[in-house]
Amino acid sequence: MYTIPECSAVGESEESLQAQGTPYVVGRARYDQNARGQIIGDSNGLLKLIFHKDDMKLLGVHVIGEQATELVHIGLSVMGMNGDADVFIYTCYNYPTLSELYKYATYDALGNRTT
Repeated sequence: MYTIPECSAVGESEESLQAQGTPYVVGRARYDQNARGQIIGDSNGLLKLIFHKDDMKLLGVHVIGEQATELVHIGLSVMGMNGDADVFIYTCYNYPTLSELYKYATYDALGNRTT
């Protein structure tokens, strides 16, 4: 959605997965903890990834902040290939870019998976 701030989403939401009874885990990464986010001065941006808890397949991507409408395509591509958390962990991201948020959010999800 082309708004200020930008927001974009693809796939499932937490609410839809709860209604379906699907086990899931969420990972979040904030723009203010990312070098590019700090450079552009977006202290409120957020990337949220939703994975299936059992096999860590990506089920949903939600982004709010600068370039959200650009960032969502990364998650859309991974979902289109039925990808899982490993795609984000083993991908090399340019530095400094907002795309690194995918790796940080994935690490967060993996940490939340055990709780």
